[in-house]
Amino acid sequence: MLPRIPSSPPVIPPVSTRGARPLWSVMIPVYNCAAYLPETLESVINQAMPEQEMQIEVIDDASSDAQVEDLVLRIGKGRIKYFRQPENVGSLRNFETCINRATGTLVHILHGDDRVLPGFYQKMGSLFQKYPQAGAALCRFRYVDEKGRWLYDQTLEMEEDGILKDWLTRVAVRNPSQYAATVVKREVYERLGSFYGLTYGEDWEMWVRIAKHFPVAYTPDILADYRKHLSSISSNTFLTGQNSQDMLKVMAMIQDLLPPEHRKEILQKSKKFYAHYGIRVANQVWHSVQSKEGVKAQIRYAWGMHFDPQLLWGTAKVYFKMTFNIT
Repeated sequence: MLPRIPSSPPVIPPVSTRGARPLWSVMIPVYNCAAYLPETLESVINQAMPEQEMQIEVIDDASSDAQVEDLVLRIGKGRIKYFRQPENVGSLRNFETCINRATGTLVHILHGDDRVLPGFYQKMGSLFQKYPQAGAALCRFRYVDEKGRWLYDQTLEMEEDGILKDWLTRVAVRNPSQYAATVVKREVYERLGSFYGLTYGEDWEMWVRIAKHFPVAYTPDILADYRKHLSSISSNTFLTGQNSQDMLKVMAMIQDLLPPEHRKEILQKSKKFYAHYGIRVANQVWHSVQSKEGVKAQIRYAWGMHFDPQLLWGTAKVYFKMTFNIT
């Protein structure tokens, strides 16, 4: 049996199908997200191209929360294909399966709880037409809550469509995207391999890996929704600080992808960014589950990465809320 977390990028063989290929492969990995999957599927179906131009397939990692195949058939009416893993293989192996089963030129991995907004595929396809040298394309996106309500928009990377400048040294500082907002040429995965190493922050490593070898196109248009779950904040990963440990591991992996003269500066910037992020997570942990140990774990790792007066002030505010039980 293959390990659930590959230690190196899994190889992606070229497409074996002969003849015409679709332009798009919209691959939807799912695991126990049936409550959100209808929205995801409908967001694709509502703007889907003809079947000869767009493959749409749900890759089910042995979900136990619903009969996912029945749900896919009901919503897709045969337009959406379904594949179920014989047993739960974990997110990284499921992503690998998604890419291997994709036959299109452009691969969009859309998680079963996220959604695309009208015009996503038309706009993203146009970016690759305008910038054929691009190995991947990103759009701006929104963060939404469990009920699909707007929280905030992702940081603007550039004011207009184009190839992102100095992208390798910029993307290496912080994770700028999510799967829902990212499209990658299949040939890029064939050259670089799939996701590996760990299951938190693995996408960030991939976006840096792509930026090392290919130009990346971008549109400031907001074309996707990424869903933030309260349940993720209450998970063991956040309550123990494992998320921060994993980010430090990703930073180390990224160092090997950077020119030596930029490594130290970028690592310092990354640690500063994720230290402040850790304080924000600590605040979320307190508001969502009132876990003092979870808060302390986040703060401990944040202070281990970086320290400045702003970090101290943020820490003081969280401890004030804990001391006086303010939620």
